[in-house]
Amino acid sequence: MNLSIDDFDYELPPELIAQHPSETRSGSRLLCPSGQILADHRFADLPQLLSPGDLLVFNDTRVIKARLLGEKASGGRVEVLVERVLSEREALAQVRASKPPRVGSVLRLAGPLELEVLAREDEFYRLRFPGGVFELLERHGGVPLPPYIGHAPRSEDERRYQTVYARAPGAVAAPTAGLHFDEPLLAALEGRGVESAYVTLHVGAGTFQPVRVKRLAEHHMHGERYAIPRATVDAIAATRERGGKIVAVGTTTVRCLEASGATAGSAETELFITPGFGFRVVDRLITNFHLPRSTLLVLVSAFAGTEAIRRAYRHAVDQRYRFYSYGDAMLIDRMPR
Repeated sequence: MNLSIDDFDYELPPELIAQHPSETRSGSRLLCPSGQILADHRFADLPQLLSPGDLLVFNDTRVIKARLLGEKASGGRVEVLVERVLSEREALAQVRASKPPRVGSVLRLAGPLELEVLAREDEFYRLRFPGGVFELLERHGGVPLPPYIGHAPRSEDERRYQTVYARAPGAVAAPTAGLHFDEPLLAALEGRGVESAYVTLHVGAGTFQPVRVKRLAEHHMHGERYAIPRATVDAIAATRERGGKIVAVGTTTVRCLEASGATAGSAETELFITPGFGFRVVDRLITNFHLPRSTLLVLVSAFAGTEAIRRAYRHAVDQRYRFYSYGDAMLIDRMPR
């Protein structure tokens, strides 16, 4: 299938890009496309839209304060965005500066914090921290809000750009479909008989990288590390046996489950899901609205059907839904094979 990124474009009025979260997490809107019907709900309606015996699978990654500001030893301004923590004292990062830093040079950042440039790896730099990476980022870093959010991080963002069930630190972008869940909603889902399970996939900064090639077949995804516990594999098997649906919360959960085939263990995935992909695990998907010409829009189009997603996005624009990380969500069904 010779697909072009041009096939996954749409017009979005800039004022529909959500700059702040909804007043309450579950108070956001939820669009439910089903065939030709497009039903408008509140996210708090989710328990009534799922069935007893269904299984929600969440990504429990925790967003770290991955953005650091400062200067090079030469005095030029520099911005560091950690992509991945490699070890206790080393990380892979994007570095924005007037001139690329040289290997062996030092970046002086807020704190003061001095990072040594160890190597260049494609568009990333391997950096050595003077102490534990997680501890220093928590102390000196800032919330890595997406580039389309125009304000500097605030205390509200430290709380709301994080899921209520976040556990494993390592993500530099939130698994945004999970931002709509709060404790009352999770309790209501449990009361409905909907079960929960967890995977961990640390979302990298590559999730915001544009597709720079026209033909999708030529695009290469950034690798992301994931882990699936045995309890989640067992929960999926039990759900299948009782006839329930596997409901993935977010595209990161889809990539994790489909890359692994729902087998336990840890690995790295560069899976790029495009139309024609044979889904083996996930039946339904909760997801936010994604950027035009993005790999995430391609993924949801593969899942629900390109025309169905185009129709849903046109409806969402017409009905003034809020888009992207702090925006509203959809509950979509897998397209029949």
